[in-house]
Amino acid sequence: MRAENIFEKHIRRDTLFKGSREALYPDYLPDYLPHRESEIDRLAEILVTALRGEKPSNILIYGKTGTGKTAVVRYVGRELLRAREVYGHKNLEYIYINCETVDTPYSVLQNIGNYFIEDWNKKIPFTGWPLDKVFTTVRKRIDEWGGIVIIVLDEVDKLVTKSGDDILYQLLLLDNEMKNSRLSVIGISNELKFTDLLDPRVRSRLTQEKLIFPPYNAYQLEDILEERVKIAVKDGVVREDVISICAAIAAQEHGDARRAIELLRISIEIAEREGANKVEERHVYLAKNKIEMDCVSAVSYTHLTLPTICSV
Repeated sequence: MRAENIFEKHIRRDTLFKGSREALYPDYLPDYLPHRESEIDRLAEILVTALRGEKPSNILIYGKTGTGKTAVVRYVGRELLRAREVYGHKNLEYIYINCETVDTPYSVLQNIGNYFIEDWNKKIPFTGWPLDKVFTTVRKRIDEWGGIVIIVLDEVDKLVTKSGDDILYQLLLLDNEMKNSRLSVIGISNELKFTDLLDPRVRSRLTQEKLIFPPYNAYQLEDILEERVKIAVKDGVVREDVISICAAIAAQEHGDARRAIELLRISIEIAEREGANKVEERHVYLAKNKIEMDCVSAVSYTHLTLPTICSV
């Protein structure tokens, strides 16, 4: 008798999702971002100069976690590159860097420089070069390319907290030193007092334009969740009260859309694993408890004292 594969009983279970569940992950970029129309339009208004072959102003974007900053910046960047192909300046690039992982001056410059180096053997290595050589290489490559470069530094406050604001000064200096190309910087920060960390020279240049993203309220979060449900979940599976509860819980946590989306997705997954055909209110509270327990476990794990390993 053939032994049942460990996944067999799970693959036979009916799913509550349709197509891909990616739409219920925070990093998913939809075609429509509810309640961020004015921020999208403002950012497009600033960046449209790039389509004319001119340097846009530097921009600093503030807002708490989950207020749509990254989604809007990525969305506008995607649309900008689409517009480039239709009626824009052909030499236009939009480079997104997450400073939570790319958090040193070397790694930021390396990421930017390698974007313009096709030959693998000539790319800037992950480590090993003097920083001035990396800077010179990046400047030369971008200037030879000849166009408009927009650099997005997401969570830029974490980069500055760890490594100081020298890299911002270098990027602003890079723009001044090129003859054939221009460079603009978009910084995204969760900290409203982030500019207090900056040298006055950097602060004045980086904050040529400022955008502040307010928290979502419960009604706005409901609209966001409803849009995601339409994309990812079968009709009639998620009750309206489930969406309302997820939105209300997230609204209490400074209007965090990421939390609302995560809470809804986990609620659906719990219902699915139970074999339920609908997501109910109790599934939301089970999901909330799971998220909170996971957070407690993660914090506890980071405080564990590992034993010392001695060699004899």
